[in-house]
Amino acid sequence: MLDAPDDGFGTRRRTRLFDDLLALFLAEGFSHLTLDEIAARLRCSKSTLYTLATSKDELVRRVTVYFFKRATTAVEATLAQAGNARQRVAAYLTGVGAELAVASDAFMADMNDFAPAREVYEANTRAAALRVRQLIEDGVGEGEYREVHTSFAADLIATMMVRIQQRSVREATGLTDAEAYAELATLLTEGLRA
Repeated sequence: MLDAPDDGFGTRRRTRLFDDLLALFLAEGFSHLTLDEIAARLRCSKSTLYTLATSKDELVRRVTVYFFKRATTAVEATLAQAGNARQRVAAYLTGVGAELAVASDAFMADMNDFAPAREVYEANTRAAALRVRQLIEDGVGEGEYREVHTSFAADLIATMMVRIQQRSVREATGLTDAEAYAELATLLTEGLRA
């Protein structure tokens, strides 16, 4: 997942506001909410929200970046605790799935329907696919995975990750994004074994 720049989220108050915004959006989505409703729900003024972003669209984009930045940190922390290459690939993909599991269907649908948020998700999906490619290359180098064409494997993984992100997998299988990442982890870790 893409490690987004800090964008000045440094102060405790701002961080708490972004945490509260993220919790609200993850639970309910964001398309139906106005800035007035968001301010009322967070018990802050609209002018406080304008210190975070210049518009609702920008606020949604920034909260989406914040979500993926936090997710990246959590996934990398999980990955750091994994042992061999197979465990690292599984830990990474199931970690991605676990981070997405907290998002409601409303949030995922809104993110897919709103171009600035979707672009953030797409960028993170591309970064995650590259990270998995690195992990597979490491596994091949360590002899844990059989010799595979890593570019092909990475393209296959990226294609599936994009299909998950675009909700195609959900429509075809009924799996949530988190469940799809768990299945992808199983297929990869078992299918590439030496």
